[in-house]
Amino acid sequence: MKKITTGGFILPACLLACLLLVSSCSKNDSTPAPPADPCAGKTIIITATLTNTNSGASTGSIAAAATGSTGFTFSLNNGTYQATGTFSGLAAGTYNVSAMDGGHCITTKSFVIGTNDACIGKTFTVTGAVTSSDPCAANGSIVITAAGGTGFSYSLNNGTYGSANTFANLAPGAYTLNAKDGDGCIKSVTTTIGASAAGATFAPVRAILQTNCAVSGCHTGAGAQNGINFSDDCVIVSNWDRIKARAVDGNPSVMPPAPKQALSATDKQKILDWITAGHKYVD
Repeated sequence: MKKITTGGFILPACLLACLLLVSSCSKNDSTPAPPADPCAGKTIIITATLTNTNSGASTGSIAAAATGSTGFTFSLNNGTYQATGTFSGLAAGTYNVSAMDGGHCITTKSFVIGTNDACIGKTFTVTGAVTSSDPCAANGSIVITAAGGTGFSYSLNNGTYGSANTFANLAPGAYTLNAKDGDGCIKSVTTTIGASAAGATFAPVRAILQTNCAVSGCHTGAGAQNGINFSDDCVIVSNWDRIKARAVDGNPSVMPPAPKQALSATDKQKILDWITAGHKYVD
């Protein structure tokens, strides 16, 4: 066996190796242990009482509470934490509520604010008072009336709602009348503005022109002279001055032309009577 001298002592080589091994294994590890997770083992549960909002409003709310720890504060959609879990003035939608305990352990849960149908069971009525229209002047009107609710606004043909319920300068035709109450509930009805009857002085003039002028090769059809078709009542109305010049005054030429005969004095007077009355369809 090989011997080694150390400090005056003679040690066997195998004994020295064992002493060195023991010294190496007895050293202390200087790496600190990781800190314990303060949230480990905690089960924080968030519950909430929800209040839905009314249609088109922001009246919803969330009243949240948490269990599983102590010292809770609450946040909505990652906002500032507050002492209570109540959040109000909410529109319909999804919201994230976070609860943080005294040890800064956080749990988040989503909640949905729905919409109340404030219109269920409402029976308010909508009616319209209609005034007929001159078919050539669009002077009809509709007055919308709603009953059985409050805070009404009005719209015609799904246009912008406003407080005014009278709609004027309307042509003959069908219209949709809408009324919306303070809860945003809408009721609609349809009505029709009729055409006013031809006036007492216009009707004879129409008959004169359609008999003498709205004939083949003259003022009728797609090829009407100068594009003036006296088969159309409103064309007659818009050309009252031309009719007087040609049919009454013969300027620059007589209407109707040959081989038709010029209008009689009686027919000319009927035209003049209509023009004097205002030369409208309803005159």
